[in-house]
Parts: sequence; structure tokens; C-alpha cells
Amino acid sequence: MVLVYAESPKGKFKKAAFEAVTYGHKTAQVMGTQCVALTVGAVEDAGQLGKYGAAQVLNVSNDSLSNFDSQTYTAIMAGIAQQVGAKVVVLSHSSTGKSLLGRLAARLDAGSVSSVKTVPTVEGGFKVKRNVFSGKAIAEYEVTSDVKVLSLMGNALPPEEVGGPVDVQTIDAEGPAGRVKVLEQKVVDGTVPLPEAELVVSAGRGMKGPENWGIIEELATELGATTACSRPVADTGWRPHHEHVGQTGVAIRPNLYIAAGISGAIQHLAGVNNSKVIVVINKDPEAPFFKAADYGVCADLFDVVPKLTEAFKKYKAANS
Repeated sequence: MVLVYAESPKGKFKKAAFEAVTYGHKTAQVMGTQCVALTVGAVEDAGQLGKYGAAQVLNVSNDSLSNFDSQTYTAIMAGIAQQVGAKVVVLSHSSTGKSLLGRLAARLDAGSVSSVKTVPTVEGGFKVKRNVFSGKAIAEYEVTSDVKVLSLMGNALPPEEVGGPVDVQTIDAEGPAGRVKVLEQKVVDGTVPLPEAELVVSAGRGMKGPENWGIIEELATELGATTACSRPVADTGWRPHHEHVGQTGVAIRPNLYIAAGISGAIQHLAGVNNSKVIVVINKDPEAPFFKAADYGVCADLFDVVPKLTEAFKKYKAANS
């Protein structure tokens, strides 16, 4: 059996949950078994996970789990995995999934692979692939343990509807009291989280200051994109740290990544080079980012970005 943890912040599923269940379903198919989805807390329409391949949905009803604690969640999820006889546990490669991956593997005496990008193959051994060396190469891992724990990289495969809603079974589960006390939560609402974003508009020190960021936000609004930034921009306080993409920030895989005023240091490329299409706008013809770009515009971003925005506005008006 394949057990998939479908994250549901504030009781609602995001695209990452549907991706994980789709991946779990495809994994179950190659293994000749079923996919079961696991949800925690009050969830809106948990049965809809059946559309993406879950044969059953298990919901842990416990008010004490409203705040995520990796120790408590690990104990509960490991117990459920053992009860249902799961041979593969699938997580999203989110902050939550990263917190759970190692702990679950230790609890289940399982081999683990993080940020996988392909459905496993089982002929000649259970094998999965992931990017290594900051995305410059792809490595294939063979997991020989009886139980495997995997985390799925965001946007690695699109959610795929293969069925209809299924029944939800509510189960009671208790775990040890967490040792982390949540004092405050600051949640950003109204935008697609960077790991799930299909369109991203990003900018760097070429913006010259936070007061100029309006042209980036306007372009992102017209595209329906999420905004991002380079590390120096976040470190100087021009933009919030949750927008920082790169090796030490958020790794993303959007369909389109527009970078304005970013030189393209290797640390930044490590977090964005899995984007399907990269557009670079920079007035420095020697900027390293141009070597990784699918399309490059060597010009002043303060001239190019507003013109791009106006072009998108005209296009939308003509096709509305």
C-alpha cells in the first residue's frame, strides 16, 4: 500500500496535495497496490482526493493537532503507516514534508529520498530520480528497505483526475505532546506559495531600492504570478524573506520564471534552474544569468518591465 500525507493548511487543500496524491496513485499502479490518502484535522471535502487516485481517505480527528509539531505528527503518521501496512509513504517537499521525512524514516526503519521528480520504477529494484549538484545532474537512487519514505518536489508532475470522490474514514489517534510551543504565526494570504507557483516574477539589486518594486508587482498582477527576490534583496529588508528563492531560500519549478535585475550567481540558479522557461532582463551583457536563460533581454529593466506590463494588458483586453 502507498500512504500519502495530503497537507491541508487551514483545512483546505492546495495543489501540492493533489500532486502528492497523483504521485501516490501512479506509484501504487507500478507496485500493483492501492493508494490511501491521510489528512489531519478538520478538512473541507477530504473525499475529493479520490479524484486524484486515492482509493480511500483517512482523517485523523484531533483538535490538539491544529498546530503542526513534527514530533507529534511523526508518531501519529508512523503508527497509521504500520497499521495499514504501507510500504511507501509520500510527502510533499514542503517545509512540513522536510520536517517529517527524516523522522518518519527513522521511526519506520525506512530508506528515504527527498525531492524526487519521477514515479518509481520497480523492475530490478525500487528506483527514483532526483536532481543533484544544484540541478546540474540527475541521480537515480535504489531504495532497498522494506518501507520507503519519499518527498515529491513541487511541480514535478501535474495533478491528474482519474476518478471520483471517495468515502472518508475518521480515525482517532494520539501522539506524544509536542515540545514546541507556538507563540505567534504570521501567514501570508492571497498569493500562491512560491513552491506551488506556475508563474513567478522575481527581481534583484538592479531594482536599486524597495520603492521601485511597484513595477514588479504590477507585472506579476497582470500575469497572475507570484513575486520573488534574490537573497541580497531579502537580507537588506527590501522584500520579506519568504520571497527569497535560491540555494538558501525556496527552490521552485515554475512554468515561467522572469528575473529582472538579477545577475544569476550560482546560489540563485540552484533554486530556479528547474524552471521550464527562464526570461532574464539585465542591462549587463556579462551577467551569468544569460547563460541559463531561454530568453534574454539586455536592456534597462526600468524600460522593459513597464512595456511588458502594458503589452500583457493589451493582450488581455483584446482576448477578454
